[in-house]
Amino acid sequence: MNFLEERIQKDGIVKEGNVLKVDSFLNHQMDIDLFNMMGEEFKKRFEGKNINKILTIEASGIGIACIVAQHFNVPVVFAKKSKSINLEGEMYVAEVESFTHKCKNQVIVSKKYLDEDSHVLIIDDFLANGCALQGLIGIVQAAGGTVEGIGIAVEKGFQAGGKMIRNLGYQLESLAIVDSMDPQTGKIEFRQR
Repeated sequence: MNFLEERIQKDGIVKEGNVLKVDSFLNHQMDIDLFNMMGEEFKKRFEGKNINKILTIEASGIGIACIVAQHFNVPVVFAKKSKSINLEGEMYVAEVESFTHKCKNQVIVSKKYLDEDSHVLIIDDFLANGCALQGLIGIVQAAGGTVEGIGIAVEKGFQAGGKMIRNLGYQLESLAIVDSMDPQTGKIEFRQR
């Protein structure tokens, strides 16, 4: 069992509806030492890739992406879920559906920050159905850039997202893949690798 799986076993809470609550250390209160270990691991897994940008989606992926970016010494770009008055110029836009929030959002990235010279590592906290990743991949493609890889903290292996993204040919590295969760017992099974 790796460091993230151990932390999920210790502090994660399984809820009805295939929800894994990890807000005490991952996506509300953030354990920066844990994020640093994740950054080191992603650096190893994507060693040799020509990465010059990290891309994520607001809000839960931003903290992880920032720490990962320190290990690659590159900037972070995050897709915004709403247009604000300080966003100007041309935008890349994708529609994504959130498993957690049960809603669709348009996500936006300024064309100033992604182009054909962008070699992108996409980082996010969770992968369930893959809609957010498809949106981010679409934005990188629209910019003419290259998706060099995708790093996920927690993948729900019993949902279709991971298989779908891997079938598209991307290097997808998930630090913890949950194969099953039982809200009655709180038991979490991780994929053996």
